[in-house]
Amino acid sequence: QVQLVESGGGLVQAGGSLRLSCAVSGRTFSGYAMGWFRQAPGKEREFVAGISWSAGITVYADSVKGRFTISRDNAKNTVYLQMNSLKPEDTTVYYCAAKPGLVLVQTYNYAYWGQGTQVTVSS
Repeated sequence: QVQLVESGGGLVQAGGSLRLSCAVSGRTFSGYAMGWFRQAPGKEREFVAGISWSAGITVYADSVKGRFTISRDNAKNTVYLQMNSLKPEDTTVYYCAAKPGLVLVQTYNYAYWGQGTQVTVSS
């Protein structure tokens, strides 16, 4: 059973930074692309960032490009999302997800999901 556990969420002022972590356990991490998604109440879950197994490919939503950075440490089975210049509209629950193969942006491509971590940005 694959488990993904996010951490690092919290309350921050606009313009501040947070780093989210997602630890993967239960199976080999090898060959898996990882993604970060977010979902506000009443809205569909949306893609934020993704990274390939080798970290050679990273993909970002336009809304976070230049502010967020996704990275991974395969030795630690962990993926990170560094979030800088946070805005109130970034407030929501953030989820990490895993899938074998290529980085894709659609939620339905991801087989494994974490429970989510709340990020709140005050104005």
